[in-house]
Amino acid sequence: MRKLARKFRRNSEDHKYSLPVHDDDSRPLDSKEQEELVRSLETNQAHQSRFWRTVFAALVSCYILFLLYSIFHQVSSPWELRYHAYFMEEIDSWMIISADFVAILAFSFAIKGLLHESMHHRRWIWYSWYTDIVLAIFWLYYMSRLPKFHWDVIWLPFGPLSASTICLYVDHLLTESSEEIKKLHGYMYAYKAS
Repeated sequence: MRKLARKFRRNSEDHKYSLPVHDDDSRPLDSKEQEELVRSLETNQAHQSRFWRTVFAALVSCYILFLLYSIFHQVSSPWELRYHAYFMEEIDSWMIISADFVAILAFSFAIKGLLHESMHHRRWIWYSWYTDIVLAIFWLYYMSRLPKFHWDVIWLPFGPLSASTICLYVDHLLTESSEEIKKLHGYMYAYKAS
């Protein structure tokens, strides 16, 4: 160990293994370059935010289309779909249709929260999450009344709740990155003022 430490000290004295203190090409950015860099970061972040919000809103919209398909089948030929047929003895058809409509309403809240450009857009996603909690309790209650537990319908209570939770997480990440760029903008002007 001592031999290795001596060798490292000797080599570091030669500056072979030390970090450069000053590079001739590196220089501090002037105020225009700082503004340009921050502006490009803001533009890129806004574009990425719009893109990912649209992607997740489209995924939630696909879930809405699936629920509309489910409602249509429950109205036209009740209990034909297997995941509804499990509940034939426990629940009325209109309650399943109502639960699917509540899920569509919750997903609409999530989409509005993702795509709405206001200061309080996150409220809509929280409304969606709370609605999905009630929906999950509804489905779990009726799943517990089934004579045999069916794992293939576990998505009924947890699918909408998971989608709302993911929307909250995506919104949180995108808002956090936006706040970091705002901090960088503030640091730039604080540096400029001093």
